[in-house]
Amino acid sequence: MSAPKIAFIGAGSVVFTRNLLGDILDCPELHGVEIALHDIDADRLATAEAMARYVAGATGAAPAITTHGDRRSALDGADYVINMVQVGGHSSTLVDFEIPARFGVRQTIADTLGIGGIFRVLRTADHMLGLGREMAELCPKGWLLNYTNPMAALCWLVYAGTPTSKVVGLCHSVQGTTRDLAEIVGVPYDEVTYLSAGINHQAFILRLERDGEDLYPLLDERLAADPDLQRRVRFAVYERLGYFPTESSEHLAEYVPWFMRHDDQIDQFRIPVDEYIRRSEDNLVEFERVKEKLAAGERMPIDRSSEYASVIIHSLETGEPSVIYGNVRNTGLISNLPTDACVEVPCLVDGAGVQATAVPDYPPQLAALNRTFLNPVELTVRAVLEERPDFVRHAAMLDPNTAATLTLDEIDALCDELTRAHGDLLPAALRAQEVLS
Repeated sequence: MSAPKIAFIGAGSVVFTRNLLGDILDCPELHGVEIALHDIDADRLATAEAMARYVAGATGAAPAITTHGDRRSALDGADYVINMVQVGGHSSTLVDFEIPARFGVRQTIADTLGIGGIFRVLRTADHMLGLGREMAELCPKGWLLNYTNPMAALCWLVYAGTPTSKVVGLCHSVQGTTRDLAEIVGVPYDEVTYLSAGINHQAFILRLERDGEDLYPLLDERLAADPDLQRRVRFAVYERLGYFPTESSEHLAEYVPWFMRHDDQIDQFRIPVDEYIRRSEDNLVEFERVKEKLAAGERMPIDRSSEYASVIIHSLETGEPSVIYGNVRNTGLISNLPTDACVEVPCLVDGAGVQATAVPDYPPQLAALNRTFLNPVELTVRAVLEERPDFVRHAAMLDPNTAATLTLDEIDALCDELTRAHGDLLPAALRAQEVLS
């Protein structure tokens, strides 16, 4: 049996590449895998190769490492395709923040929902559709493990718009949130069991237990006694909906209409407006720092992360079962959310594949909130697949934060300006301006 081939698409995200490779090569059964690194930036690709060889040496593994400026050669024969691109990079991130800000729209991360999320889908759409079509041709049995945001929209684009159906979107929200909650309630994490479901970045912890004991009453006690927790967005949402959100407060704030347009709410909940601009700038600095350390032969830590990619690959290759939280097509998994939408649910992984678990009795208030999230997601996906620029406007009109901030005329003008600014990064059919009478 030949060693599995793992293609890294967007491998120039070298810190993330280091983390994922460190996880994969930490598994003895995966020491001999083939790693195919692809990036369109030659400098980043060379740095990714240096990082891959460093990680291999640090873990005592002996993978076959190849680099590819051409995506097709990286995909050819791949068993797993890890997608982690950011189309447009830092400059497009600035566009998605700065133009809406001139219209009065505040954003924190702008990589999932909101006007920034909508246009991030559009500038990533051609890449995702091309990737899905090329996988169907070059590695039809391969699994697409997608880390690129906006998760719900991009996974939906691939399985609805290409022949590739073995798609799982991966995030660390559930892992991170449950660790945070375990720390808050003072229970060792390995003693906590939980169930989560919903939409990526808007899922909820439906059960949080230790030995069958509900830990939510203990969380309520901690919240009531801690003024700091009371000034976090997701705790405010938890108090009202009864289930704890899996996404961080800075993310969650821009997915709903209640916070971003109000100065007092920004102050009360300490919402970091424009946060992702700062993170993106830090990422550029970190890339140069890591590049210098590799060139100088300096040691770097290779610590196991909480990401799911290595867990999936290990279980599929060895048959050893595991449970992950994956973003998959809704085939009745959450019955009160739209069919075919991309939902986040627990999945069993073993030699038979990635098998999503249905979550019955999903609370109606959570489903109602998720549907407001999915409205702009679905319209953006349909805008791409049906070549309907008017659906882009409709998505912006129905986006909670944008709609809470702007008039209809302002939304039209904002969409026009963002379309012009992103230009050729958008699908050709969505570049034309539509003048409303």
